[in-house]
Amino acid sequence: MYTYYGIYADETLTFISDDVAKKSKMAFPNDIVMAVTSENVEDVCKCTAWLGKDDVAVSGHTAIIHHNQNAKYLSYYFHTNMFFVQKRRLAHGTKVIEVTPNALYDIVIPLPPLEEQNRIVEILDRFDSLCNDISNGLPAEIEARKKQYEYYRDKLLTFRQLDK
Repeated sequence: MYTYYGIYADETLTFISDDVAKKSKMAFPNDIVMAVTSENVEDVCKCTAWLGKDDVAVSGHTAIIHHNQNAKYLSYYFHTNMFFVQKRRLAHGTKVIEVTPNALYDIVIPLPPLEEQNRIVEILDRFDSLCNDISNGLPAEIEARKKQYEYYRDKLLTFRQLDK
């Protein structure tokens, strides 16, 4: 899930039959869908904010977090080192690493007001776009490197007039 979607998703990757969907857990718009099992500590508790318009069926090895916060803010937070330190204490297992969904209640999440969460998400979204969207990020990076080159070129090739 998180390897395909990243921080958030608003469209599904695959579709399942109605019979399978009826037997599945459902995530609602604005929920966080979190993988609670993995082969390693790094990937356990990776998550995606579900921002689609409809409910979506999810697999059994997930926790669905219902909340009244900015879903992308929470998803970004769940990808931080601060969260990693907390989940590492909760993770158990050897071959399959797991964090039981009830253990997630012990996670401390800094929750500024929604207005501030929205502002933080806007900044992180812009940064993510610059880093990952080749049509935005690459031209900006090329322009920055060009300016950096010109700056150092001018510094290296500017000589002080020697008095004769």
